[in-house]
Amino acid sequence: MSIADKLVLQRQRHLKWRALDRLELVLMILCGVLCFGFSLSVTADIITRTSGHPWLWLQEVTSTLFIYAIFIGAAVATRRNDHLYLTAISEAMHGTPRLIVEIAIRIAVLGVAACLVWYGYLNYLRGFGSFRLPSGTPIASLYAVIPISGLLIALFTVEQLVNGIINGFDHPEPADDGASASPIEAGIRRRSGP
Repeated sequence: MSIADKLVLQRQRHLKWRALDRLELVLMILCGVLCFGFSLSVTADIITRTSGHPWLWLQEVTSTLFIYAIFIGAAVATRRNDHLYLTAISEAMHGTPRLIVEIAIRIAVLGVAACLVWYGYLNYLRGFGSFRLPSGTPIASLYAVIPISGLLIALFTVEQLVNGIINGFDHPEPADDGASASPIEAGIRRRSGP
């Protein structure tokens, strides 16, 4: 199993286009790099402050990595149906009621994505009037990811909406071998098993 097979989630495959699998892979790797960089910069910030020689620019790096990881992560989680999605409501339904709820949820997510694009872009433009210290970088560098995230969320939501309407939202998931079971589920299985 390649790294791509592990990072691109196969759950709810009927709602996904294969053409966007590579984008999901790139975004997942980017999220990992951003989170690793964030952890590294926080550690370096702590070490330099404790040693009495703080690197003030590390706070800028840390906040940038954190913000980018959040917004890129929100986009990737939308494709994976792990974020901005009300699964408990829709999964309890079947047939037409589920179709209506699934469409309504995705329309709401599209509304959120549109707000991210529009207001994120406005903040990005306004960000050229404010600067981060000590580097003097325009604060727009922080806001640039917001409309990008909104566009990705909209793309992934449209993908799910089109495929859900064509293929149906209600598809049984293939049986799992238990490899991804939560610790609680695994404990219950061990106690109730042979």
